[in-house]
Amino acid sequence: MSILEIKHDARVRLLTLNRPDALNAFNEELYHAAGDALVEADTRDDVACVVITGTGRAFSAGQDLGEMGRLRADADVATFGDGGPGFPRFLDTLAAFPKPVLAAVNGIGVGIGMTMLLHVDVAFIATTARLRAPFVPLGVVPEAAGSLLMPVVMGNQRAAAKLYTGDWITAEEAVECGLALRVVPPEEVLPATMELAHRIAKMPVASLRATKQLVLEGRIDAVRAARAREDASFTKMIGQPANMEAIAAFLQKREPDFSRL
Repeated sequence: MSILEIKHDARVRLLTLNRPDALNAFNEELYHAAGDALVEADTRDDVACVVITGTGRAFSAGQDLGEMGRLRADADVATFGDGGPGFPRFLDTLAAFPKPVLAAVNGIGVGIGMTMLLHVDVAFIATTARLRAPFVPLGVVPEAAGSLLMPVVMGNQRAAAKLYTGDWITAEEAVECGLALRVVPPEEVLPATMELAHRIAKMPVASLRATKQLVLEGRIDAVRAARAREDASFTKMIGQPANMEAIAAFLQKREPDFSRL
């Protein structure tokens, strides 16, 4: 079974994150598979638009924390940044992807499962889905230029409240604050996304590329600068006592205790 299913339908490439037992959390293999699939989609003349969704009850639970802990045990923390070398490759490819990208958020989106929505063009979200930026509760800082784009997309106060607490964002809140375009019933989230993707894919690819390039030009340098700041801060904080306690608590299925740190 492939951890990333790839299908094509009328100039739309559908990428389905397929680790349902792990709530589609990203491990190194999935980061590289998704990055490769985007790179190839860019080169194919028969792909005008990309849709990303998940299998089962999650869109993506974010970074595979179990693998993240093993990577830290095997090598220097700074080598892996936000988890491993697959993360920056996937994120950089998505952030600069030159064709339209849509997301069908079928379930929970945590960490990169939420922040990747800041880099897609349109997202539809299921009524039962929830989003979360859990970075401060994990003893680290935002990634994927979330420190820049969450305030831009959501507004300063909403973004601050969610970033500092790690509280959940409901599907309705996601639409209200600009993280998604529409809330739809779970069984309709992928069909609704594909319907818009097919409409977009009927357009001339050259015009889609040129328009997407114009959209990206207004922010790509700021995104890269934010990513560099985040990576530097993340590298300093990962493996520190708060981060170690947060991951240990997660793996032991208990609440973290930061009171003595």
